[in-house]
Amino acid sequence: MHRTSAGASRSVNASTPADTRIYAVGDIHGCADLLSEIIARIDEDIRRRPIAHTVEVYLGDYIDRGPHSRTVIDLLTVRLVANHAVCLRGNHEAVMEGFLQDPAILQYWLQLGGMQTLASYGVELQDGTETASDLHRRFLEAFPRTHQLFMQCLRNQFSCGDFLFVHAGIRPDVPIEHQDPNDLIWIRDAFLDSTQDHEQFIVHGHTPAPHPDVRHNRINIDTAAWRTGTLTCIAIEGSTILFL
Repeated sequence: MHRTSAGASRSVNASTPADTRIYAVGDIHGCADLLSEIIARIDEDIRRRPIAHTVEVYLGDYIDRGPHSRTVIDLLTVRLVANHAVCLRGNHEAVMEGFLQDPAILQYWLQLGGMQTLASYGVELQDGTETASDLHRRFLEAFPRTHQLFMQCLRNQFSCGDFLFVHAGIRPDVPIEHQDPNDLIWIRDAFLDSTQDHEQFIVHGHTPAPHPDVRHNRINIDTAAWRTGTLTCIAIEGSTILFL
């Protein structure tokens, strides 16, 4: 693992299209204050270093564990509309989408930090008499239409130049166009342990690391923001990755 700090940069064997800079942000997990700081940093970097084309990519896991999931989605909805930001689906969004469809998923979601997300929408768990269906109904009533539309805009992957952005990783030896969406948002060991070169350089989150982890075939920028207070953002331009 390679320790990195703000302002540091690394070169990789991949490149963006000409005159293009990509900003990628790791797992947010309800940390709206950290996201606001990152957004301000991105805007300031663009002002300070103008370039013809910029792309913002958020790698998923916007909700759960941290206290302000609803506010995080509010902020990202604005970026999606105003900046055409790319918002990927994380496994936590997939589980919440499941609960929106099926109350039976409630206990599994709560194990992943769903209670904090429910609370951010003003849906507090009642005493033991409330059923999963009751909670499901209250959550549907509290979930704004704008957030429903945001969820419909989530993608499982995004490609730009030689870089592929996914939440968790890819299944090695499987062509990109044949990847299982579940692998893109859930995979760990088979991808993390792979030392082979993939079709593209993979930018991902999902697996918490103490510091951004740069390998020859991938970079992991999930730095467990909800636990560490560190939300990682990188700026990729040409073959250089800069840590904002």
